[in-house]
Amino acid sequence: MFSNDRKIGIGLTVFGVVFMVLGVIFLFDTSLLTLGNVLFVSGICTLIGITRTLKLFFGSIDRWVGTALFFLGFLLVLFRWPIIGMMMECYGMFKLFFKFGLVINRFLHLSPVTGPILRLPIVKRMKGLFSYCLGRQDSTLPM
Repeated sequence: MFSNDRKIGIGLTVFGVVFMVLGVIFLFDTSLLTLGNVLFVSGICTLIGITRTLKLFFGSIDRWVGTALFFLGFLLVLFRWPIIGMMMECYGMFKLFFKFGLVINRFLHLSPVTGPILRLPIVKRMKGLFSYCLGRQDSTLPM
């Protein structure tokens, strides 16, 4: 099903996320956060390949901001400023992987289990409020 490189990449990425979560749980432990960052980035490189990773981080001008914030946060964690560094990393990851979140959102809407829940009026109202708070041009304040 998956090649050995993909299995290793998935494992490294999962362990990276686990170590980052543990670093946050243990009051922003710098060692765990740094280990999680290294494992996460190496897992992404192994999972999708070097060229696609470079396209992911440096593909367009829009992604340069997310890349700069992610790596600046990584450096801040290395220099023992873990709280500010993790905030910058999280915002950088949000900027990098936002479009992938839209694909996941569409998949969840089409899924037979989560689709009806996401089509409930209260969830639609919360989604409208969230998009209004984000400053989307086509959104209005939900009533």
